[in-house]
Amino acid sequence: MLRYALFRIALMVPLLIGLSLLVFLIGRVLPGDPVGLAAGPYASQEERQAIAAEYGLDQPLPIQYWNYVTGVLEGDFGRSLMTRRPVAGDLANYLPATLELVFFALLLAIVIGIPLGLIAGVKRNGKTDVAIAAGSVSAMSMPPFFLGLVLQLVFGMMLSWLPLSGRLPFTVTPPPGVTGLYTIDSLIAGDFTAFRYSLLHLILPAVTMALAPIATISRIMRASTIEVLQKDYVQTERALGLPSSLILFKYVSKNAASATLTLIGLYVGWLLGSTVLVEKVFDWPGIGLYATNAILNQDFNPVLAVTLAIGVIFIFANLIVDMLYGVLNPRVSHRK
Repeated sequence: MLRYALFRIALMVPLLIGLSLLVFLIGRVLPGDPVGLAAGPYASQEERQAIAAEYGLDQPLPIQYWNYVTGVLEGDFGRSLMTRRPVAGDLANYLPATLELVFFALLLAIVIGIPLGLIAGVKRNGKTDVAIAAGSVSAMSMPPFFLGLVLQLVFGMMLSWLPLSGRLPFTVTPPPGVTGLYTIDSLIAGDFTAFRYSLLHLILPAVTMALAPIATISRIMRASTIEVLQKDYVQTERALGLPSSLILFKYVSKNAASATLTLIGLYVGWLLGSTVLVEKVFDWPGIGLYATNAILNQDFNPVLAVTLAIGVIFIFANLIVDMLYGVLNPRVSHRK
């Protein structure tokens, strides 16, 4: 398994080079005038040239790309054209908020989606199965940004149960930064007020992002459960008189869940991509909101950095999923 992990990590190098090249070229060929936006409408030609030279935008594209890649390898993602701040510092500030949101959304999707699919598979073609199927189709057909607006209207404005936006109220001091994840940092600091409010602020955006994965995971889990229930070894265990609950939780759920692991790994990338819209709706200070503002301002370096960060996280997440797949199903060999 170690050799397979090293092989997969080695494969990341050409993948990341290709990703960085693609995003770099798209960012450079799109119409617009980022130097003009950074310099302002009243800047002189000399000032525009100075900004272009400062950011290396007066160089040919191959040299610009080479300078960018060598800088990234040294941990330098360049500086923002709009704020003039180092992008690496901005990523360090914004990325933990996004990781916390994606983690809770994925946790909701797994904790709710797998049991729902298991129940639907066991109750195949019954009323419960039909109700879960109807709910899944409804959830998958609703765009996340629209769902977020509906949740804000109902639970934030009409019922006033949950906060509309942000990570914490202005009256609550953020916990000392250890991981950057407010829920964990507040527990480390023993600040239960910040912990409670950080959880409350997570609910609406996390549910918004989790609903579609819950629906898909439950459908895949249902199909896997039905398939496993028809296997010979399950029929044999039933014939031997083993309790249905033991067969279900010890054998069926484990084998059926392994089929959903690949889907869960793919959803890491989907959730990271969804943050671009969901963070805008909930004013969540993560890399999605950061990237949205950068795109609107044609600020290339932040967009490149966010795309690369999402790509690296996605590749590592799928590597972990592949390792877990082998743990859940020992018959799967990672040898090439």
